[in-house]
Amino acid sequence: MKLLVLGGTRFLSREVATRAVGRGWDVTCACRGTSGPVPEGARHLRWDRADPPPAEVVDGGWDAVVDVGRLPSQVSTAVAATPDAHWVFVSTVSVYADNASPAMEPLLDPITDDVDLAVDPEAYGGMKVACEQAVTATAASAAVVRPGLIVGPGDPTGRFAYWPQRLARGGEVLAPGRPEDVVQVIDVRDLADWLLVLAEQRTTGTYDAVGTPTPFGDLLAGVAEGVGARDPRLTWVDAAFLEAHGVEPWAGEGSLPLWLPHPAYDGMLRHDPAPAEAVGLRLRPPTATAPACLDDPVTALSPEREAEVLAAWHAR
Repeated sequence: MKLLVLGGTRFLSREVATRAVGRGWDVTCACRGTSGPVPEGARHLRWDRADPPPAEVVDGGWDAVVDVGRLPSQVSTAVAATPDAHWVFVSTVSVYADNASPAMEPLLDPITDDVDLAVDPEAYGGMKVACEQAVTATAASAAVVRPGLIVGPGDPTGRFAYWPQRLARGGEVLAPGRPEDVVQVIDVRDLADWLLVLAEQRTTGTYDAVGTPTPFGDLLAGVAEGVGARDPRLTWVDAAFLEAHGVEPWAGEGSLPLWLPHPAYDGMLRHDPAPAEAVGLRLRPPTATAPACLDDPVTALSPEREAEVLAAWHAR
């Protein structure tokens, strides 16, 4: 297999390139290279996607292309330059207009302009819709993959890694919402392996790339088992109390990761993995993912803030 990875230096795209090299494929990573080196065994083709595609891209004779791009102009240019390859385009569940539902419709309106997400982060989903449309309209064949929360080693967001690291520290652990609230994550290694299956088999269609929907309490129990934390002391605190005390949901400074407000986001972490599993996706449990995340960077609720919120909860 002659594979072109658009990217190849960060998280998912790097994992795809690494695993393709491990399969003995001929792998080229087309990128600027400013985020780090491409994996050993892959060729680095320097390309700033703001520029026209170089001849090596156009004349590469690629069997497949894997792209994680988000800017419509860049995705349109790349697929037009490689229309004979089988495209595997990595989109996102953020293309769905209704986060309260796990259904694969309706989609957001496409945004065909390249929007700076630092200025308008809400444009992300609409731009990905436009990218999907460009791929399916131009490529000879294509699979569109819509991941939910991608986790595992190398995740720059730390959204999942907070929990293995927090549970490994021990003590009383602030847990958000209710243990029966459903969450789902997909290990970057499982997703990368599956993208290569789609590329090799020239699978077509659109799929949600998600893990098994799991009660939050079960996920944390699995994470605790994975990092050797025996009998973790979880204190479940309701969402209204957390919000009143300034604890943020989902990710970022001052947040409890993976927690999302209900009912507005009830569908975002409840998508169905069965269609993807039917065409080759294989999922490892969070127990197996957790140990690989103990050294990843985390930006979330500090230990001091956690202690303050727990003290306020017990004193209410």
